[in-house]
Amino acid sequence: MAALTAVLAVTAQFFGIAPPAQAAPPAGACHTPEPARSAVPAQPWAQQALDPRRAWPHSRGGGVLVAVVDSGVDADHPQLQRPGKVLPGRDFYLAGSYPGAFDCVSHGTGVAAIVAADPVAGIGFHGVAPDARILPVRISDRDVGDQGEALRIDPQVVANGIRYAADQGARVLNLSLAGHEDFAVIRDAVAYAVARDVLVVAAAGNAQRDATTELPSYPASYPGVLAVGAVDIDGARIQGSQVGRYVDLVAPGAKVLTATRVAGHAYVDGTSFAAPFVTGTAALVRSAWPGLSAAEVAQRLMATAAPARGGQGSPAYGAGLVDPYRAVTDGLDPQKPAALPAFVPSPPDQARLDREARDERTATIATWLTVAAVTGVVLAALIAVIVPRGRRRRWRPVRAAAVPDQPTVVEPPEQVFLISEP
Repeated sequence: MAALTAVLAVTAQFFGIAPPAQAAPPAGACHTPEPARSAVPAQPWAQQALDPRRAWPHSRGGGVLVAVVDSGVDADHPQLQRPGKVLPGRDFYLAGSYPGAFDCVSHGTGVAAIVAADPVAGIGFHGVAPDARILPVRISDRDVGDQGEALRIDPQVVANGIRYAADQGARVLNLSLAGHEDFAVIRDAVAYAVARDVLVVAAAGNAQRDATTELPSYPASYPGVLAVGAVDIDGARIQGSQVGRYVDLVAPGAKVLTATRVAGHAYVDGTSFAAPFVTGTAALVRSAWPGLSAAEVAQRLMATAAPARGGQGSPAYGAGLVDPYRAVTDGLDPQKPAALPAFVPSPPDQARLDREARDERTATIATWLTVAAVTGVVLAALIAVIVPRGRRRRWRPVRAAAVPDQPTVVEPPEQVFLISEP
C-alpha cells in the first residue's frame, strides 16, 4: 500500500495533478465539517521567530514517532501527504475500526502541521520537524473548541487514546487540550505513557482572566508533562494563556499560521497551537540525542529556552521561549559534573628565588650609590662657591644694612597748573 501511494504521488507530481485522496472522512463521520480554506503563501512570524531551519542540518526529526491525540489529521494535505509521514492511526471517538487519518474540524491537522509539515515551494509555512512521523489518534470531533479547550470529551476516550499512542511506540505525545477537572483515568493514562519514556507535551489552557490567579489545568499539571503557554509576536503572554507553577515553557500562540483540512491554511490562536511548537522541538532533540530519556529531553528544552518577559521560572512564562536551534545544538551533558581534583601546589623554584633576591640587592645598592654620588656633587659645588667668598672676607661675618626706625616718607610733588591763576 505504501509503495502504491508513493507511485501515485510521484505520478501526480510529474503530470501536475493532485493525487487521489487517501484520508477522506468516512461517510457520515463529519456532520458539520470545517469548510475548505485557501492556501497562504506568506511566511508566518512564528517560523521566522523560532527559525527551526537552523537546526535542520543537525536534525529534522527523522526516526521519531509523534502522537497527535486530537481531532484526527487530514493526511491528504499537500504538506502532510508525503508517503509514510502520517500513519493510519486510530479513531477512538467513533465506534468501529476507523483510522485517525481524517479530520472534520482542522484542529488536529493544524497541530500535526506545526509539528511536521513539509516545506513546499511557494508556501512560507512549514513544520518544526518535517522528517518526524505523525500517529493520528482521534478522540474528538467538535468536542474541542476553537481555542483547544476541552468541552465534552469523554475522559475514558482520551485515556484510551493516550495508552494506544504509548503502545504504538510514540516518543513524543501532543495533548492540545486542557480542563479544570482532574480525571483519574487520564492521570493514570499519562503516567502509563511517562513510564514508557514518552515525552508528553500539553497545552496550559486558555481560560485565564487575569494575570495573577493560578487556575488548575489538566493534563498540564500531571507529573512528567511538559506544559506550554502561549505568547504573541511581541513575546508577551496572550490574554487567555493560563498562569501557574505547572507552566514549563512558552511558544508562539497568537495569530500563528497552520494547515487546515482540504489543503488550506488559517491563522489560529491559543495554547493548543503553542504546544506543537514544543512537541516538534522535542522530536528534533529525540532524533539528534537518541540516548536521552524523556525527562532529560524536557530538561534540555527548558535549559536552552530563550529568556522571556517573566524571568526564569515565571508562572506565566516558565523557563522561557522554546528555542529549536539551541535545544538541538547546545552541547549539554546530562551527567552531574565531576569533582575537581585536589589542589597540589608545585614546589618553589629556589634558583629563581635566589636570582631574584640577588637582583633586588644589586638594585638597592645601585640606588644608594647613585644618591651618594649626587649628594657628593652637590656638596662639592657648595664648597666651590662658599670657600672663595669666605677667604676674600677673611671669614668675617657680613653685617646687613640697618633698618630705619621710621619709614621714609615720600612727599608728593607740588601741583602744577596748566592754567595760571587769575
